[in-house]
Amino acid sequence: MVKAGFMVGPRIFSTGYPVYGAESPEKAPVNNMEDARGHLARLKAVGAFSIKSYNQPRRNQRQQIIQAARELKMMVVPEGGSTYFYNMTHILDGHTGIEHAIPVAPLYKDALTLFAKSRTGYTPTLIVGYGGIWGENYWYQKTEVWKKERLLRFVPQGVVDSRARRRMMVADDDFYHFELAKTVKDVVRAGGKAQLGAHGQLQGLGAHWELWMLGQGGLTPFEAIRAGTLHGAQYLGLDGDLGSIEPGKLADLMITDQNPLVKLENSETISFVMINGVLYETGNMNEVYPQTRMRPKFFWERAQPEPERMSPPPPNSKVLP
Repeated sequence: MVKAGFMVGPRIFSTGYPVYGAESPEKAPVNNMEDARGHLARLKAVGAFSIKSYNQPRRNQRQQIIQAARELKMMVVPEGGSTYFYNMTHILDGHTGIEHAIPVAPLYKDALTLFAKSRTGYTPTLIVGYGGIWGENYWYQKTEVWKKERLLRFVPQGVVDSRARRRMMVADDDFYHFELAKTVKDVVRAGGKAQLGAHGQLQGLGAHWELWMLGQGGLTPFEAIRAGTLHGAQYLGLDGDLGSIEPGKLADLMITDQNPLVKLENSETISFVMINGVLYETGNMNEVYPQTRMRPKFFWERAQPEPERMSPPPPNSKVLP
């Protein structure tokens, strides 16, 4: 719907349903190359150029998926699984990247060198950082999310309240995302690349949290912003069209009131966003260029019809049990 112009939204590049290996009704069994080729061809036929290899338990199954992807010219992004040794074989076998944090921190020279030299992308999703308390809990604890006016223009109050008002309280030195973020910095400094991925926990604001947590681990504001822009486009093979402002690229950009290169938290001060050359005010997502038009109301903003009420029975009528 976004691509067809029926809905305003970001560019969406979906892997489709994962090639899922755990025992469940959604299991995609991979026991030989024919199985792997069949699953990937099915996904490619409906538009996927990357697939998510998720919980395929045996290494030879994961290798068969990789081989099928090479034949079909597709990328493979696996679920990290919160297991260090599992992650290392992901890298050794040639996966495009690792989704989710490697749960061990710090990483030492052997792992850092493998990560960097393999050119395997790293999307740590610190919001749900493995190995300890998730990073999102830090921001729910430290900020009054349920009072953020801009967020509440796009997400119903009840949805925000249900997660934000009753917060867990954790000592600052018990938040593990700081250590995970330091390993991201170490991967980048060793020559690897990291991408920002916010896991969909809280649309909009979650991506800013992820950016800020990359900074908490020691990435410079420029390095963190690159993880959220150009490096993500390179990871998907789309950097010829997206990820930076250059002649000939698609006109996707944002304008902030304050400079995130000075302070990463300034990324939240977005005043305008441009999607494919169309400019919107971010406070309300009204279009301001090339046309001027108001955003239609969300379903929870529209007046709800009064429920129908039953008429009372006429006098002297019998009411059956």
